[in-house]
Amino acid sequence: MAEQRVYSLADQTARFERAKTEANQRYLDISSCFDGSSLKDQRVLVTGGNRGLGLAIVQELVAAGACVISTCRASRGEIPDGVQVIDNVEVCDGASVATMADALEVPVDVVINNAGYFPDLHETITDPANPLNFEEELKQIDVCAVGPLRVTNALFNKGKLAENAKVIIISSQAGSAEWRCTQNQDTGGDYGHHMSRAACNIAGVLMSEELKKHNHAVVMLHPGFNRTDMTAKYAHIWDKEGAVETHEGAKRVLHEVIGVTMEKTGQFINCEDGLRIPF
Repeated sequence: MAEQRVYSLADQTARFERAKTEANQRYLDISSCFDGSSLKDQRVLVTGGNRGLGLAIVQELVAAGACVISTCRASRGEIPDGVQVIDNVEVCDGASVATMADALEVPVDVVINNAGYFPDLHETITDPANPLNFEEELKQIDVCAVGPLRVTNALFNKGKLAENAKVIIISSQAGSAEWRCTQNQDTGGDYGHHMSRAACNIAGVLMSEELKKHNHAVVMLHPGFNRTDMTAKYAHIWDKEGAVETHEGAKRVLHEVIGVTMEKTGQFINCEDGLRIPF
C-alpha cells in the first residue's frame, strides 16, 4: 500500500508515527539506503553552505567525492578544505549574484539553492504581543523566493549551467497552502515564513516550465524537520515530530537530488519520505 502513495501526510506527528509503525527505513534511517557514489566528480554549487543544513550538505558532497562550490555571506565557518568558497554573496543583490556566477570557472551540474532566512518571531493579526512585521516579511520573500530566481537566472544567462544541469530549491512544507488547514488550523499566523515559501514554490514551478526545453529539471525540496539554529524555537517538539540532525537531513536531501529527472521537474517533494507535497 505504501508504495502506491503519491502525497505525504500534512500532520508531522502522524507522519513520523506512521513511519515508525511501518518501520520505514527510508524515513527513520536514511544512512541505510543512501548511496552518494553517483555524485563523484559532479560539480555542485550550494548557496549558504557555511552553516546548518547547507554546511552538512557540503560536507556530505565532499565525502561523496563531488567537486563542491559553496557561497557564504561572510565567514566560511567549517566548510571543508578543498571546497571552492565564494564569499560576500548576497542572494538579495543581483550584482552580487552575477559576480558569484562569474567566479565559477566551469558550468555546474547541480545547483542547490539553500540560502534562506527564518527570523525568530511569531506574527499575528490578533495578538498585540506578536504583531505583523512587514519589513521582515518582505526580507523573507526576497531571500527565500526571489533569491533562488536571481541565482538561477545568473547561472543560466552566463552559461554556468552544464548540459542537463539540475536546479534544486530547498523550500519548506510551510509553503504548501493546502497544508495550512492542518498545520496552522484555527491559528494562521507566521505570515512572512509561509508567504516566502509559497512564493518560492511558484517561482520554482514557473522556472521548471521555462527551463524544460533546455533540459534543466527544477525541483523544490522540503528537507524535513532538521535540528538547526533556524528551527531552535521548535526544540520542544523536535523529538515528538522526528527532527533529525543535519547530517541525516543532508543525506535525505542528496538522496532526492540524485533521483531528480525531467519527469520530476516542477514537483515539490518531502525529503523525509520521498513523497510529494501538494501546493
